[in-house]
Amino acid sequence: MISRSAIGRNAQLALRRQCCAKPSNRRGLAATASGSTSFSYESADVSGVKVASRDVAGPTTKLAIVAKAGTRYQPLPGLTVGLEQFAFKNTQKRSALRITRESELLGGQLSAYHTREALVIEAKFLREDLPYFTELLGEVISQTKYTSHEYHEEVEESIKFSQKKLLANVSELAINSAHGLAFHRGLGTPLYPTSSTPLSKYLNSETIQEFASDAYVKSNFAVVANGANQAELSKWVGEFFSEIPASSSRISGEPTKYYGGEERIAHGSGNSMILAFPGSSSFTSGESYKPEIAVLAALLGGKSSIKWSPGFSLLSKAASDFPGVSATTTHYSYSDAGLLSIQFSGSASAIRGASVNAIKSLRGISEGSISKEDFTKAVALAKYRALEEGQNIEAGLVATGSGLVHGGKPFQIDEVGKAVEGVSADKLKSAAKALLEGKATVSSVGDLYVLPYAEELGLNV
Repeated sequence: MISRSAIGRNAQLALRRQCCAKPSNRRGLAATASGSTSFSYESADVSGVKVASRDVAGPTTKLAIVAKAGTRYQPLPGLTVGLEQFAFKNTQKRSALRITRESELLGGQLSAYHTREALVIEAKFLREDLPYFTELLGEVISQTKYTSHEYHEEVEESIKFSQKKLLANVSELAINSAHGLAFHRGLGTPLYPTSSTPLSKYLNSETIQEFASDAYVKSNFAVVANGANQAELSKWVGEFFSEIPASSSRISGEPTKYYGGEERIAHGSGNSMILAFPGSSSFTSGESYKPEIAVLAALLGGKSSIKWSPGFSLLSKAASDFPGVSATTTHYSYSDAGLLSIQFSGSASAIRGASVNAIKSLRGISEGSISKEDFTKAVALAKYRALEEGQNIEAGLVATGSGLVHGGKPFQIDEVGKAVEGVSADKLKSAAKALLEGKATVSSVGDLYVLPYAEELGLNV
């Protein structure tokens, strides 16, 4: 039986209605479509906990705890993914089965995932159930039981599966390799431990619990919501997060330094190659944000944004002579660094030819040979992508939470758009020139007999 102390009055009513098989009573959109149309975040400090919300109109809410506990900050390999896997398991108050049943009765969805900088514990639910899920997330980070049997029966097996999945994915291998070359430790740590990592030496329920005690202190996480009133959210956070330790976290990371280099990994399941350069930190980091990198990524592009059209991007043109090759540009932004990545997938010979053309295109940008029309298109596309990311609930939650825990600011969509609009052709030219003159990061996975070396492409490593 579900106790009244565990669930707020509104949640109790919802559960009762579910048990009576009258779901239609909870699904009326008009009654719950409160909120505004603003995409800006309000932030506050509630008894040491950083809280931010965006009260977007609608009947649903997404609530997340964003902790500074990504792979960059783990003191031993595998701790971040281990801590993620323990989310929503047995706590001091509730069993994992009870958590599952209660959430399902309320129509909620629970998930946990991590990035290189953040560990995210998340819940999606109907707006009126905010008290219950705020209490649940507070309970998960403060009262989870890190038992040995759950680690060996569930967590360890899940990690082993992730290792096997990674080993077969040449694209992910190349991305992890590129990050390792570019940043070494910290941001260079793979998202999941490699199959050769001796996890039994480092990972068990005790080390995960110790990591949790550092990760889940008030100074090390933020509570972020979409579709919740800031005053109401602050009220429930103040009530349900009061027992969380307020001591300083022992989690810290050295300032990121870019190194660059080249790595070649033989693989028989496909081919992938990454050419990467120093990028920009995220918008929430403040002055180190460089909007011209976003415009450069849009100009290089790869995949057309218009169906049935090759698009205006330089990479789509560079790859057009080599059927079967895929070329994409991605900018990975972090709190104090970034990585601008050009990734190729396909046959080794096609990748070789397309990569040569891609470097020629980048040199053309550095020489100022792009047309005014292409530059205008790139600025417009970069602005759209930035605004779309801010509008996107998932990306906005993580960006805002990460910004707050790293001492920055919430993700404010209007300011990002203005920054991208302010990029000039001269700034873009200078950015491309600086990338080519500096050290590149080149990672090749696949048929090494055919895939080119960095020197053959004219890159410095």
